[in-house]
Amino acid sequence: MAKFLNTSATNFYLEELIKNAKERLILISPYLRLNDRIKELLEDKNRLKIDIRIVYGKSDLHPDEIKWMQKLDYVRLSFCKNLHAKCYMNEAECIISSLNLYEFSQVNNNEMGISVRKYEDDDVFKDAYEEAQRIIRISDEVRITLDEVKVEQELAEASQNEESESNNFSKLTTSKLAAKYKLKTNDLLDKFVQKGFLTLSENGKHFITDLGKSVGGEFRSSQYGGYFLWDENTEI
Repeated sequence: MAKFLNTSATNFYLEELIKNAKERLILISPYLRLNDRIKELLEDKNRLKIDIRIVYGKSDLHPDEIKWMQKLDYVRLSFCKNLHAKCYMNEAECIISSLNLYEFSQVNNNEMGISVRKYEDDDVFKDAYEEAQRIIRISDEVRITLDEVKVEQELAEASQNEESESNNFSKLTTSKLAAKYKLKTNDLLDKFVQKGFLTLSENGKHFITDLGKSVGGEFRSSQYGGYFLWDENTEI
């Protein structure tokens, strides 16, 4: 019988679903932005030569995701236009949920979902599996061919560009400000969201608010992406 999952249960069951995969793993989520825990679990399944299919729907792959994907021999990546479904399944269990992969472990969100086990609800599981296969069939498989060295060079240039901007304007990038307060960059971003300096969109991107600008925050863009600058005395 299907089991209802709240936010914490969805995170727990998804982690268990990935860990328990013995033959195959299908992850369908519009946004492909994986945290370290998900990457660690998938790397373990890759070492065990488990067939992993990931389908995403937003064509804004971050270089870090590309670089990471290149190292996994048993992961196949596909792009599906207009994808909004969030479905995660192995050979024995399926989770259908509001949870995007990038939101995994973010227990401050309010999520709902259901878990279906093949041996309990074979018909429902079969229908979900067939729909997942249909989505895979209509998706375009992505060939990860971006040169790893080139990615590293671009990221290095982006970092140098940020540092240069920071020096020119007597301000600190988010990572530099986080280091000053001995915090991780993501933790500082979360604090700035809580203080109202930034907002977080549905696809996991940060945007500066008027309040953030009033305390000296700025958004800067370059060919390698965008970043924020802050007054070095910004209170957290």
